[in-house]
Amino acid sequence: QVQLVESGGGSVQAGGSLRLSCVASGSFFGTMGWYRQAPGKQRELVATINYGGGTNYGEFVKGRFTISRDNAKKTIYLQMNSLKPEDTAVYFCWKSAGVWGQGTQVTVSA
Repeated sequence: QVQLVESGGGSVQAGGSLRLSCVASGSFFGTMGWYRQAPGKQRELVATINYGGGTNYGEFVKGRFTISRDNAKKTIYLQMNSLKPEDTAVYFCWKSAGVWGQGTQVTVSA
């Protein structure tokens, strides 16, 4: 049974940066990624990365975020730069086959 544990959320001012981490227990093969959900909105894709390092990003990212993975550490990361208030959301780690982490809150103030 794969479990995902996120860390690294917090509160920053607009223009700041945060790095999220997600550690997996169990199998680390397959595609992993980050989704986010703001209050009153649907969960949306932020970024995914496959085992070989191929990436895909949501349109709103526009070069501000970078997803990466360390297969030896069974960890994926999301480096978020130039954060905006509209990036405020709970960020969830995801693994193909429908496994989700518990989420970590990111709050960006104007």
